[in-house]
Amino acid sequence: MEGDRNKMRGLSALDLKPEPSPRIYGGVMETRTSIALRTLGNSDLRLTPIGFGAWAIGGGNWEFAWGPQDDNESIGAIHRALDLGVNWIDTAAIYGLGHSEEVVARALKEWSGSRPYVFTKCSMQWHADRSIHRSLKADSLREELEASLRRLQVETIDLYQIHWPNPDEEIEEGWQTLAKFKEEGKVRWIGVSNFNVDQMKRALTIAPITSLQPPYSMLRRAIEAEILPFAQANSIGVINYSPMVSGLLTGKMTAERVAGLPADDWRRRAIEFNEPRLSRNLKLVELLREIGAKHDVAPGVVAIAWTLRDPAVTAAIVGGRSARQVEGVAPALHFRLSEEEFGSINQFLVENAV
Repeated sequence: MEGDRNKMRGLSALDLKPEPSPRIYGGVMETRTSIALRTLGNSDLRLTPIGFGAWAIGGGNWEFAWGPQDDNESIGAIHRALDLGVNWIDTAAIYGLGHSEEVVARALKEWSGSRPYVFTKCSMQWHADRSIHRSLKADSLREELEASLRRLQVETIDLYQIHWPNPDEEIEEGWQTLAKFKEEGKVRWIGVSNFNVDQMKRALTIAPITSLQPPYSMLRRAIEAEILPFAQANSIGVINYSPMVSGLLTGKMTAERVAGLPADDWRRRAIEFNEPRLSRNLKLVELLREIGAKHDVAPGVVAIAWTLRDPAVTAAIVGGRSARQVEGVAPALHFRLSEEEFGSINQFLVENAV
């Protein structure tokens, strides 16, 4: 059964070869050659198990900001991730209203190593007053693509994704437009983000879907019932976002720190960062800390590994705002949970449902 599921994902024997055991899980000295790569959906993209998520480095002063961010810290974070072997970066035009893409471009311009894959997204634009509007119309997407190419300073984007399926009635026009971008050679592969099964079925009548980017973590499991099986059955690679629930499961978050988040940090409004869930979630972190301590890894690494156990998941998007944060989660390139550890986490979730 497991072999059939992997076959549906398009994984070869090379993808599934046993990973060499790193010398120290909690260290940052593992070599790149020890990182097993996995093919994303129907593409030729061979990804490391985690990629660098560039949402938070977009900076503050927009609707979904994480508070102020130093660009030099962001560039240091990207460079450290690449230095440790991460081979892909996921950003979006809307992150920081174009600023995240600009920071990624600057980081890559200053990087002398191998070029990573660069993924970005479309469907959300902004007005002069920084308010956001959504469109999947062909002209709007063309404008977005050209702007992203310019900000990223590239001629081709490795993976171009529809960020949100909004407006729903424009999905067909939007997906047809992305397929045209691929034919033109301006993007190599095309994917969707935050789509449900019915929306993916509609897109598939027009062109193949290389990837799906959904939220997925031990606290957000809705996609397990239908979306992950559908993706697997249709050779759609999955790169999940927020495996550490936007920093909540890193082991660094406390009730006091949550209360002190900047006024423009969107997490102040998030359900998992507020009671009654917050207390349960911080208790969960202590279990993750206990499991991680046995392997010298942080709770956030355990949280990432939990999502990577699902065979439908190709790789996870992991954000970082500094080189130090990146070093803390880098062991997720290698660390995997045992059956017993995975079971103990799931048992906690059942016994402590909110």
